[in-house]
Amino acid sequence: MTLLHLHLLSDSTGETLEMITNAALAQFDDAEVIRHFWPMVRSMQHLDRIVEELSTHPGLVLYTLVNDDTRRRLEERCRTLGLPHVAPLDTVTAALEDRLGEEAKGRPGRQHMMDDAYFARVDAIQFTIAHDDGIAAEDWEEADIVLAGVSRSSKTPTSIYLANRGFKVANIPLVVESPPPPSLFQLRHPMVVGLTTAPRRLVEIRRNRLLSLNEKTETAYVDEERVEREVAFARRMFADNGWPVIDVTRRSIEETAAAVIKLFNERRAKAGLAGAGTKPMSGPV
Repeated sequence: MTLLHLHLLSDSTGETLEMITNAALAQFDDAEVIRHFWPMVRSMQHLDRIVEELSTHPGLVLYTLVNDDTRRRLEERCRTLGLPHVAPLDTVTAALEDRLGEEAKGRPGRQHMMDDAYFARVDAIQFTIAHDDGIAAEDWEEADIVLAGVSRSSKTPTSIYLANRGFKVANIPLVVESPPPPSLFQLRHPMVVGLTTAPRRLVEIRRNRLLSLNEKTETAYVDEERVEREVAFARRMFADNGWPVIDVTRRSIEETAAAVIKLFNERRAKAGLAGAGTKPMSGPV
């Protein structure tokens, strides 16, 4: 197994660099990687302190530094130490400069500016937190997306992830004995998406949840036949109302959110079409 010291340097939060690195490392199963994370590198003094660590633990250097002087200093030090160094955004930035006919601004952290988009995202997060688990049904019409599904079908984490992408999301648990409020079936503005999963997998998730809470695991909540009825109840409701359905059995939260966003964009592209409305389900399975 190869041991690699991976140094990540950014003049901002480093979030973009971490995402790029994680995506690339996911392709390697057996690599042992020790990460050294250096965010907010905006001075020569800070950079010089980091170079000492580079010489102590030589490895691969990845960086997103937009200040020319800081970049040159880092690249000079890496060449002196014989360290490979890569700026993963350079190719994309150069291509954009070429196609847009203008130079990049070269200001660190511009994607984190507190502009209208930033405050819209904050508003989306606040809305989503306030409308978790069926709360405040009277406000659901203000949502962009409503997620519906049985307990432990990843509604809340998916909602929070989508909120961080700027979507106002409400989510509601579907319970056979307690039908959702009629307002769910009268929504016009939000896109309602059903989340479903394999009953056996759902039982495992619920049982692990109960164990983490030190509660009994022999309850109706994890009874396989009952769980199958719950899932069938939810699926029938989705079908009766024509809501799109995403099976989350083998999806990560990120993959589920990406599928939701794809559906949302497709719906928005067809926004000129009149909505046909929805109807409540007429009783349990």
